[in-house]
Amino acid sequence: MTALITASQLADPDAAYVALVDARRGLSEQAAAAFDARLALILANHVGDIEVLRQAIAMAREQNE
Repeated sequence: MTALITASQLADPDAAYVALVDARRGLSEQAAAAFDARLALILANHVGDIEVLRQAIAMAREQNE
């Protein structure tokens, strides 16, 4: 099983954060939620490993509990 990488893989994490915030800027709450869902599906497809995806889902859920 492949393990989820949780250490930053981004050369400039701050720029990545700004890009994500900018992508949602000006969107309604509904449009932002739809954007987030599309982005999640695109990135899940890029990951391409169901076990890694399950680990990421579990991690994201536990941070909301």
